[in-house]
Amino acid sequence: MARSAALPRSRADEVITSLSKSADKSKLWWCVAVVLAAKKGPTRRGALRGVAAIAGASAAANLVGKPLFPRRRPAAEEVPMHRRLVRRPTSSSFPSGHSASAAAFVTAVAMESPKAGAALAPLAAAVAYSRVHTGVHWPSDVGVGIGIGIGAGLLTRHWWPLNDDVPGRTAHTAEAPEMRDGEDMLVLVNPHSGIDGQDPTEEARFAWPKATILYPDAKRDLRDQLCDEIASRDNTVRALGVAGGDGTVAAVAAVAADHDLPLALIPAGTLNHFARDVGMRSMPDADAATEAGNAVGVDLGEVEINHDDDHRYFVNTASLGGYPEMVRIRERLQKRHPKWPSAAIALARTLRRAKPLEVTLNGKHTSIWLLFVGNGTYSPKGFAPSRRPALDTGLLDVRYLRADVPYSRARFILATITNSLNASHVYQELDVPELHVRLLNGNRRVATDGEVGPLGNDFRFRSRPSALTIYRL
Repeated sequence: MARSAALPRSRADEVITSLSKSADKSKLWWCVAVVLAAKKGPTRRGALRGVAAIAGASAAANLVGKPLFPRRRPAAEEVPMHRRLVRRPTSSSFPSGHSASAAAFVTAVAMESPKAGAALAPLAAAVAYSRVHTGVHWPSDVGVGIGIGIGAGLLTRHWWPLNDDVPGRTAHTAEAPEMRDGEDMLVLVNPHSGIDGQDPTEEARFAWPKATILYPDAKRDLRDQLCDEIASRDNTVRALGVAGGDGTVAAVAAVAADHDLPLALIPAGTLNHFARDVGMRSMPDADAATEAGNAVGVDLGEVEINHDDDHRYFVNTASLGGYPEMVRIRERLQKRHPKWPSAAIALARTLRRAKPLEVTLNGKHTSIWLLFVGNGTYSPKGFAPSRRPALDTGLLDVRYLRADVPYSRARFILATITNSLNASHVYQELDVPELHVRLLNGNRRVATDGEVGPLGNDFRFRSRPSALTIYRL
């Protein structure tokens, strides 16, 4: 403290003081997270992981560390007047919450994007030092805070394992025509996809300048719109393309599978789970794959509703119970609020109001809160499946939360927090090629790839091996 206070006055004092204030309540890191999330890929994942790490570090430092280890802050007189904060904090000095949040965020970002982490490390170090420079923390407070932050960042892997960023493997070979500039290609573009609603039209036109660009008609079912467009061209369409999020991709993939057409994909959604698993990370990947005619066969999930002709393909997941209700509430809230806060509010309301579903699963009677069905076997097991190592398993990844066990929701939350779902009696997992779900207490809506579908009480889920041909390098 004495050595820091003895440094001569300079223009850096004002900068360091402003930097310290900007990190109050992690406002600085929230702004950085928004910037990182603007670009798809590792930086976006790093931003999300960083925000989660901040929550853990702040709780550890402010809710646990400070109450357990009360410590008087340095006297204001320890530093020159021009460095002092107008509003000095009154909580315990030990440990430094600012340092914990800074270290947690940068550690988490570096785990997903080492380059972004390296670029942010000096900023985090400056924030940590600013707490000593302004005289509100002892150096040991900062050191322990940094340790807590690094630990919180690394601990996110316990609930959210790092992906190796390798495309899912498949042994299904497929033939697809070379699409020079997208000739005889029909491309559906969702101009409102992604977090910031950036229109991917220019990317699609750059990749496939000779393709026909089609936009969703809000008054029509997307699948019907595509089928009618294909029919109007006397079946001269040789390939389909899509630029959008997972919901849009799923609709176009269903038409591609039904018409035996290869699919080209430009990821333009919020998270792009399917594109990531397939290995299509950007427009240049899609352009190169279609020009070369490189394609593979991947499995699709299918759900048949009430034994009729209404069947839906899904490229990622389908679900019954709480999730479809959450999507419905989220869509209503999104008319007035941003997507992520709307999703958090919708989840809280859904958990509070949820009612058990009396069902039979492949003929076995049980009571459940929610049901998750994945197209293929997901990894890791547990509450947060994040990727598929293989796209050709011919299996469905079925996970459900039992409601016939006492205090099942509380036990589920506790097991989720401790990452011990695999040992919990309230949570079940199985991999099967087919699943027949019959509801015994009314009708519910099925959700496929985040889109809420029709009501029904009888659902037959199946894996369709190599049902979709998709371009990839």
